[in-house]
This record gives sequence, C-alpha cells and structure tokens, in this order.
Amino acid sequence: MLFAHIKDKFEASNRAYGSRRIAAELSADGLNAGRHRVVRLMRDNSLKVERKKKFKRTTDSHHNKPVALNFLEQDFTCTGPNQKWGADIS
Repeated sequence: MLFAHIKDKFEASNRAYGSRRIAAELSADGLNAGRHRVVRLMRDNSLKVERKKKFKRTTDSHHNKPVALNFLEQDFTCTGPNQKWGADIS
C-alpha cells in the first residue's frame, strides 16, 4: 500500500523526486513513512531518479554581428619573426 503512494509521487514528479522529497510529500498527505523506509522501498523496486542535464548553448552561429576578416587564409608560413601573430580566445 505504501509503495503505491511512493510510486504515484515518483511518477507524478517525472521521476525527479528522491526519497527526501517523497517522504516529505507523504507526510504532508498524512502518511507516516520515514525517509529510510522510503529509500528501502524505492531501492527494492528499482525506482531511481533520472537526472536531466540542462541544455547549455555555447555558440551562436546565426547572428547578425560583423565577422572579422581572415587575412591569413590559413597560411601561417612566414620568412621572419613578428610578421604574423595569432591568438586563441578559448
């Protein structure tokens, strides 16, 4: 019976709530269930939190800003020092 409530809370949270949150939700609903009991029931029934990574955009290639000209055209050869300089901004 208690496991059915745990599974309902777990699925309602899109498999994101762990034992602490589920135990808090159950106690808010008036069900007596300690966190360690919730942990045991979740572990025995293979209920594991699926962590979702947030998408982080690192490059915006579709912009309207000016792009610097490529004067070297990938030709890095030179006849002496201090003729061509390069930098890495990463």
